[in-house]
Amino acid sequence: MISKKVISIFTFGIFLLIVGAISSFFDWEQSNILMAIGLLFELLAALLFSWNKIKK
Repeated sequence: MISKKVISIFTFGIFLLIVGAISSFFDWEQSNILMAIGLLFELLAALLFSWNKIKK
């Protein structure tokens, strides 16, 4: 079972990726930073998911 913490980190990462992708169309300078932070949250969610699976 995936914990609520992993799901919320995953969805926040997806949100940041979407906002970064949309802002890149409008030539916003911080769009790459938003997408990088989104990828970081996705990686964190994957690591937490793997850690919970290994721990069990």
